[in-house]
Amino acid sequence: MMHKRYTKEQCTAAEAQRLAQEIAFGPVVFQVSRLMLKFGIFQLLADKREGYTLQEISERTGLTRYAAQVLLEASLTIGTILLEEEHYVLAKTGWFLLNDKMARINMEFNHDVNYQGLFHLEEALLNGRPEGLKVFGEWPTIYEGLSQLPEQVQKSWFGFDHFYSDQSFGKALEIVFSHHPKRLLDIGGNTGRWATQCVQYNKEVEVTIVDLPQQLEMMRKQTAGLSGSERIHGHSANLLDRDVPFPCGFDAVWMSQFLDCFSEEEVISILTRVAQSIDKNSKVYIMETLWDRQRYETASYCLTQISLYFTAMANGNSKMFHSDDLIRCIKNAGLEVEEIQDNIGLGHSILQCRLK
Repeated sequence: MMHKRYTKEQCTAAEAQRLAQEIAFGPVVFQVSRLMLKFGIFQLLADKREGYTLQEISERTGLTRYAAQVLLEASLTIGTILLEEEHYVLAKTGWFLLNDKMARINMEFNHDVNYQGLFHLEEALLNGRPEGLKVFGEWPTIYEGLSQLPEQVQKSWFGFDHFYSDQSFGKALEIVFSHHPKRLLDIGGNTGRWATQCVQYNKEVEVTIVDLPQQLEMMRKQTAGLSGSERIHGHSANLLDRDVPFPCGFDAVWMSQFLDCFSEEEVISILTRVAQSIDKNSKVYIMETLWDRQRYETASYCLTQISLYFTAMANGNSKMFHSDDLIRCIKNAGLEVEEIQDNIGLGHSILQCRLK
């Protein structure tokens, strides 16, 4: 499917010309559509199939006639609304922006986390550093600064992260615990969301999270008082320090939406230390959204665009993986893939690995 989609021209000349202009006006289209949501215009039109006139929309939203008019006319040509006998009505794309939670999460993430920083994408690509991150603070990567980001930025960042991972946890728990691990190592466990799921799913498992000190502090606050939290432990480590080994003696190692945060060289270093910490009976589970293994092309589109968040904002050198690249890193680290399960949650894949 991927080869069919990306090796042949998909647009007529007229469609290609239109797409070129949509790209040129992309920032305007984004902000107009975001404000159509924020000001409640899409919702207003959704609530009344026959729609409203310009004057009625102005009165019901509290916007001036001018403000309502420029938004409506732009949205009309964008294609999110339609005009029927002087009444504006909701189009299919507007309906999806209003009702598709994924679209809303992505829009909030791009506005709050990425929008200003993407102005510095060119610098990030040339310098190999997250140059856009400086709009929020002076950190080498966004991970050191997560706990210090503005409240709304944190909300949208975690909302984005959790929305995608949470949809996958149910099936992931079945896969991991089908092998009955008693001790599980969660590398890059962030706020402990997966670890909490594990200790509540299985009443015996002990979970150790390896992450930065500031992330572990956030994890302890998030998990305090939750059922099973006494079986969640923290192990502080700089995961990028090649000389820092991972703790040993675990039945299973888990990494979720983690390796896409690093360059291939760093991924190989992390996986090599994982291989050094396990034995022949241990299982390694890597859950990622692989852009070439998606059921729908729209998902591949979203994932390749998200890669530029990593470039401009997160660390300057990572991306959403093509499966061939991740499998090559796994092999170079002394591991081998036993099985790949796709279409987990919202497009995740789990690669089950072991020592070669």
